[in-house]
This record gives sequence, C-alpha cells and structure tokens, in this order.
Amino acid sequence: MCSGCSLRGACRRQLFASGCELLVRVTSAGHITDCGPTPYFVLIDRALRDEGTSYHDLPPNSFAPAPDLQFIDRIQNAASGLSGITVQRSATWTTNAPYRETEEAIAGARAQNILAVEMEAAALYAFAAAQRRSVICFAHVTNAMAQTEGDFEKGEADGATATLAVLAATG
Repeated sequence: MCSGCSLRGACRRQLFASGCELLVRVTSAGHITDCGPTPYFVLIDRALRDEGTSYHDLPPNSFAPAPDLQFIDRIQNAASGLSGITVQRSATWTTNAPYRETEEAIAGARAQNILAVEMEAAALYAFAAAQRRSVICFAHVTNAMAQTEGDFEKGEADGATATLAVLAATG
C-alpha cells in the first residue's frame, strides 16, 4: 500500500488493474457505541458517508452501498469462530476530519446504531459499487477517541496477531 493514501485514490484502481480480485481493508477506528471492551473488530456492512471522497464515485446518499450481503454473512460466520477475538457486524461512520467528531455528531451516529468511526470504508464501498469490485472493510476499534488512559492500546503485537487471524478468516 502507498504511504498515506489510504487506498482512496489511484492505488485502489491500480490494485484491481494489476489483477486483485478482493480487497480487504483493516483500518484503525474509534469506539462510538458501547458493545464491550476494546480492542475488537467491526465487519463493516455499511458506512455513513461524511468524508467527501466517496462522492467521486457515487451520487449523494447517506450511506455507501453495502457489499454483497451473502459474502458478509460468510465472513461473519468464519470470524465468529476465532478464539479470543471479537468481531461485530455493523455500520461505521466514515469521516476524515477528526474535529468533526463532536459530541453531537457522535450522538447522531449512536442513534443510527453505528459502532465505530473510521476514515476509509465509505470511499472504498462507493468505489466497489461504482466499479463492480469486491471490497470488504474491517474496523479495528482500539480507542474511545482519547477518553480514557491507555486508550490506544491495540492488543498483542499492536493488534497484528488478531488482525492476521481476522484476515485469514476472510479468505
């Protein structure tokens, strides 16, 4: 992956032009709705669009289109068998401006049953829908947006071990 691009630009197109058949993205995320202790993963089944980039691929709408729900179901079933790793299925809020994460905006996200805030899923899902490509996004929820001490603890090996297990379950 290119440093700093978050797969928003030409890189995602280049991956598929180079033969990629499935793009699996794991991104760090902040906790919006309480569903247990962090860290945990969210298998993102839809993403609230608040970042701007997704509008390059699709017309305005509140949420980026969901990926193939049968594929999401299959991944959820595989991930549910992971020992010691929590994977929730839910929507996320995509924003690339941390200062938009106001108490009011967070309350609005909670009201829509959104578990986490991240920076990429809406753009990737909009791209996938517009280009008819296979993309799956996970959010690795590691913090409550600096609300508690040790808030950015990602787990063993900074979450690498758990992330690799989730990716293997996706395959």
